[in-house]
Amino acid sequence: MSAPVESEPRGTVIERAGEGIADVVERWMPSPFLFAIILSYVVFVVGMVVEGQGPTEMVGFWYDGFWSFLTFAMQMVLIIMTGFVIAYHPRVNDALQWLATFPDSGRQAVVLVGVVSMALAWIHWGLSLVVGAIFAREMGKAAYRRDIDVHYPLLCVAGYMGLGLTWHWGLSGSAPLLLATPGNEFVELGVVDDTVGTSATIFSTYALALTGLSIVFAAIVLYLLSPSPERSRDISAYVSEDELLEAKPGTEPTTDESDDLAVDGGSPATDSTGETDARLPAEKIDNSRLLGGVIALTGVAVVAWQFYSQGLDALNLNVLNFAFLFVGLAIYTRPMAYRDRFGEASEAAAGIILLFPFFAGIQGMMAGSGLAETIATGLLAVSTPETFPVIAWITGAIVNFFVPSGGGEWIVLGPSVLEAAHELGIETGHATMAYAVGDAHTNLANPFWALPLLAITDIRAREMFGYAVAMLLALIPFLTIALYVLPY
Repeated sequence: MSAPVESEPRGTVIERAGEGIADVVERWMPSPFLFAIILSYVVFVVGMVVEGQGPTEMVGFWYDGFWSFLTFAMQMVLIIMTGFVIAYHPRVNDALQWLATFPDSGRQAVVLVGVVSMALAWIHWGLSLVVGAIFAREMGKAAYRRDIDVHYPLLCVAGYMGLGLTWHWGLSGSAPLLLATPGNEFVELGVVDDTVGTSATIFSTYALALTGLSIVFAAIVLYLLSPSPERSRDISAYVSEDELLEAKPGTEPTTDESDDLAVDGGSPATDSTGETDARLPAEKIDNSRLLGGVIALTGVAVVAWQFYSQGLDALNLNVLNFAFLFVGLAIYTRPMAYRDRFGEASEAAAGIILLFPFFAGIQGMMAGSGLAETIATGLLAVSTPETFPVIAWITGAIVNFFVPSGGGEWIVLGPSVLEAAHELGIETGHATMAYAVGDAHTNLANPFWALPLLAITDIRAREMFGYAVAMLLALIPFLTIALYVLPY
């Protein structure tokens, strides 16, 4: 008679629930590009059925929407590229590798990556997305070398948590920054009388409290979701050993007189014979720390003057991008090194550039057909002054699933949300920040903004988004209570 086989430990209820959801998503979730195409057809059909639009009209709305937010799309691309450039500076990478040595268990590793991602998202969502991805990969590599069992798909979700929770309450939040931008659409439409400063939104005690409480709660859930060591799949299941030993851009060892350039990510020029010559006058100019420093300091001074003259209310999308462009140059100093790193950043933004028009087309159908307004009006009609923040969150969450563009979605839904808020006596800042969490929350079910993270971590969307959906579900009761109870 054979000895009984020892069954594998089942883990906690939360751990098993996370694994179950992950298994279903991994089997059925399509690629991000096909995901966008499927959603386009879903909205196309729903617009005809619910709003009574004809197919020709819906195609027209789709095409017009394709090109309606090109300015905003460029602003979003700049956010992610400036974040990428700073995140991939060798000194930042060194800091992440150093942080990766602290955890002594897989659960600690997941929590640390998640907290760093969520905290950075408050500063800059593009920086959070790229640093979170790099940190997840570096943590996975460090755990592999130190023989620590950590579940890599959940580690990648932890690196994405800033986009799935805290970013829209922070300094790069699209909705509050649009309201703070002079001449914005809401002022032109008469929805608000004047710009709404960030002191009433991002820097309000309401938004700051939501951010702090959410980071703590999400960290606890990440800890509980982490599979036990014997059930974990480490980074080697997703990344080859050869790749695990490769250095990322900006960290390659160098041996010649161009070492100083390589540390900053630069590449020396070549003369007419094709040979490297860092002594060429053009090369010296292109890599002049003096010129780069003067340009960088000029930009930083302009940003400082904006805040000196206008206070915290100076912050908007244009000021944010301007600031990070010149902060990046100040970090690299050499103009050519900075340009080279931007070339690498374009790869991280490629997926966004491809998919943004498709989601803009979905938004065009939702706005043009009246579907977005129908959803918003229907939900907000049943709200009271007490429940409005919760309903605003749900409204943003539902529409964001189809249109994962915070600013573009806010342009369409914002007027309905703010008009309903004014009728109920809700402050504009309160309504905006309650809505903002909905826009971030369902990023955990939509792989659109995760494209750069997927490229950096070498994981497929369906391999990690099961745990992202588990996080989305776990956050629902917490956000419901927090938005209902927390005073503005």
